[in-house]
Amino acid sequence: MKLLVTRPMTQAAETAIRARFDTRFRDTNAPLTLDEAAAALADYDLIMPTLGDAFRAPAFRAAPPRAKLLANFGVGFNHIDIAAAKDAGVAVTNTPDVVTDATADLAVTLLLMTARRAGEGERLARSGDWEGWHPTQMLGTHVSGKTAGIIGMGRIGRAIAKRLHYGFGMQILFFNRSTLSQQEVPSQQVPTLPELMAQCDFVVIAVPGGAETHHLVDATALSALGPDGILINIARGDVIDEDALISALTEGRIRAAGLDVYAEEPFIPTELRAMENVVLLPHLGTAAEEVRTAMALRALANLTAFAEGAPLPDPVA
Repeated sequence: MKLLVTRPMTQAAETAIRARFDTRFRDTNAPLTLDEAAAALADYDLIMPTLGDAFRAPAFRAAPPRAKLLANFGVGFNHIDIAAAKDAGVAVTNTPDVVTDATADLAVTLLLMTARRAGEGERLARSGDWEGWHPTQMLGTHVSGKTAGIIGMGRIGRAIAKRLHYGFGMQILFFNRSTLSQQEVPSQQVPTLPELMAQCDFVVIAVPGGAETHHLVDATALSALGPDGILINIARGDVIDEDALISALTEGRIRAAGLDVYAEEPFIPTELRAMENVVLLPHLGTAAEEVRTAMALRALANLTAFAEGAPLPDPVA
């Protein structure tokens, strides 16, 4: 079977994948265009897509696809039109579990950096303009003992809650689209998003991307967070209404934001890049070598199962 992997992988991952399949690795990190996605579906038996590849509905309609499996590299698959894939007879899998800890760790990193103004402080230290310590210099906000809200209490949301509660003694509230009766971490579900925002010092977004969560965090939710609130996003960029976020930050209606994802990556609005009260990271959620290798091997397990006629370990469609 011919396999296309749409971006270069770690050396360990490439070695393992080549040992199992007749594989082509693209030598660019640019995502597949719509035309390239359609051509890949026509030319390969199996594809390992990555974030941003344009497997939208028209790609599946261009011609009857030769490909029968998209073994997505990553948990999020909002770059794949699942309904169109299903209609075309193309199965889709993802890579859950292996990304949970790394993504939760990065959420905590952003929360601490934003609360303690670490990005701003690092820039000051590098500038040569630092005049030395004094009692009111770069005062941030305390983290321990505060209230954190989690939007989306799935695997990653639960991992974040665990770190914040047991690591920093934070009270945990959460908003989830379905009702959850029991949680590993002492926590309370809040019925609406504005209610959650209004009760929290920090809010961390951990929901999947897609139509159901597009602009979930809008101007109303941001206003409820209030002028002392801090927002962290490690989910997908378009879960936040970016224009509303810029307005809320500019007008002081929320205190700060820590962002790892953006609505139109790699574009980051000039307004966000200019703000000192915003920590910006370049989508580093799973950027640890061990994790990226594990993600590729999890995708490989799905590819291998398909080739051997076994049940797919991680089907999403």
